[in-house]
Parts: sequence; C-alpha cells; structure tokens
Amino acid sequence: MISEKLQNAINDQITAEMWSSNLYLSMSFYLQREGFDGFASWMRKQSQEELQHAYDLADYMTKRGGTAKVGKIDVVPQGWGSVVEVFEHVYQHECHVSELIDSLVNVASEAKDKASQDFLWGYVREQVEEEATAQGIVEKLRRCGDGAGILYLNDQLGQRK
Repeated sequence: MISEKLQNAINDQITAEMWSSNLYLSMSFYLQREGFDGFASWMRKQSQEELQHAYDLADYMTKRGGTAKVGKIDVVPQGWGSVVEVFEHVYQHECHVSELIDSLVNVASEAKDKASQDFLWGYVREQVEEEATAQGIVEKLRRCGDGAGILYLNDQLGQRK
C-alpha cells in the first residue's frame, strides 16, 4: 500500500502534468497561428506526452492500492513574443518539472517505498531527456536568428513521430 503522503505528492504531480499538457497545447495554438506548423506539431506531441505522464502516474498509483485524483488545473499562458520565447519557456518549465520530480523522489525515499523509488527513477531519466531536448532546441533557435534557419528547424521539428 502506498502512503497517504506519497499519494498526495503523486496526485500533485498528476495535476502538474495535466497543466504542462495544457501549456504545450496552448503553445501549439500560438505557433500555428504564427505560421509555424512544424513547431506547432512538435508541441502538440509534447502535450500528448505530458498527458501520458499523468496517465502513467495514475496507473501506477492504482496498482499500488492508492487513489489517483486530478486537482484544479490553473489557466496557462496564451501568447508569447517569438518562437525563441516559446522554447525558452519550455526549457524553464522542464527545469521546474525536474525540481518537482526530485521532490517526489524524496517523498518516496522518506517513506522508504522502494517500489515507488524505482518507478520514479524511470521518470527522472525521461525528464532529464526532456530538459536536454528543450535546451538543445533553444540553442539551435538562438543560432538561427530570424532567417531561413528558423524555417528549416520548423520543418525538422515538424517531422517528430
């Protein structure tokens, strides 16, 4: 059985993942409106990935005898100044999510819940990749400037499977 404190922490993370999904969906809408269909497509896939994280956390908790819940999901931003600003926000947000997950691992550790620690370490590894990917995109966008490079990167990211 999973502890109540860990259940609460995982439920908070489920809500955070749902908020992240909404954030990336909002970014997708913005990017599409700005004519960057490739970036918009990438962001929609990212939105789906964040939603899947919420599902995975809920499934894990149910398997452990806990009760998954979705808390209040606050409104997300609706606009940005540029494509670079969008992806800088993505990178900052992924760094924030990494901090949330680190705290979640700490709760599992304090509860001496080895099964949850093991499950969450997989989540940590995936989060490291997401943060690095966002950072890499920001670096490429900064090198692109406003020229043809940004259009090329838009096409490249639009090919994400």
